[in-house]
Amino acid sequence: MQHPNFWDMRESAAKSSQELAVLKRSVEDWEALDKELKDLAELAATESSDDNFLKELAGKADNVSQAVHRRENELYFSGKYDKGSAVLSVYAGAGGKDAEDWAAILLRMFQRYAERRKWMAKILHEHWGEYSGPGGLGMKNATIAIQGPAAYGYLKKESGVHRLVRISPFSAQKLRHTSFVLVDVMPEFVAPDEVELKSDDIKVEFFRSSGPGGQNVNKRETAVRIIHTPTGIQVASQAERSQERNREIAMDLLRSKLYRAALEKQEQERSGVRNEKVSIEWGSQIRSYVMHPYQMVKDHRTDIETSQIDKVLDGDLDEFIEAEIKM
Repeated sequence: MQHPNFWDMRESAAKSSQELAVLKRSVEDWEALDKELKDLAELAATESSDDNFLKELAGKADNVSQAVHRRENELYFSGKYDKGSAVLSVYAGAGGKDAEDWAAILLRMFQRYAERRKWMAKILHEHWGEYSGPGGLGMKNATIAIQGPAAYGYLKKESGVHRLVRISPFSAQKLRHTSFVLVDVMPEFVAPDEVELKSDDIKVEFFRSSGPGGQNVNKRETAVRIIHTPTGIQVASQAERSQERNREIAMDLLRSKLYRAALEKQEQERSGVRNEKVSIEWGSQIRSYVMHPYQMVKDHRTDIETSQIDKVLDGDLDEFIEAEIKM
């Protein structure tokens, strides 16, 4: 990065810069653990039965235990991109306005989870609904980049359909309603040589970036949508002010989607499972969030469940994600 021509190749330079940030954060985490261990050792060597001292000792021991536990989880990350950053998308499915509202709630849940882990979450693309719900605007789909050490490793098994059961805030009769949202998680960056992209297979469209309620963020068509015609996969970016930069981000997203799709196909071929498109509706959910007639969040793959739904929706996902990692 000290080389005078480092930024001449802007795309590769940006990737190197991001990689450096992730590595620095990893080093900082290990240094913090080392300091906590030394502090704990010093306290443990002190002979005292004072209540405040014992509470401090127990607190430091708990912090060290949690830090070591996180390192143990990361031993399960064997995938090529598991230790890198992630891109997470939400798509409203069956459920109409409730599903769009649910998509906005889920997006906030993952943003709060990122904050808890001190990762950076950046919105790449948003497609808002046409109504205002109790919690704000509904969302048809959105994509965010979550940058932090092993973000993809932690989040990749959140991919799937998430089901919500609640009394609909849009029902005048206060009826119970079920809605569905698809969550899609990919590595943030896949090396260009991993995925072959032919120019004839790509269709590029430009449109105006827009924010909540349809307000134009800018008057020029700087947002970019790329369609991979052989597969029908679409990606979009409107995070940056320049068309060129949004196109670069969209190309990265497309590579990530195609890479993930290829891995899924290989896994399905190995297990003899047919390649079927997931429907964002009944029967395909990986996790259910029930607000009525009782409160419960249950993961249907690991059987982990809790009645603390408010905490989960505020980003307290550790119990679920740790169980997923060890599946």
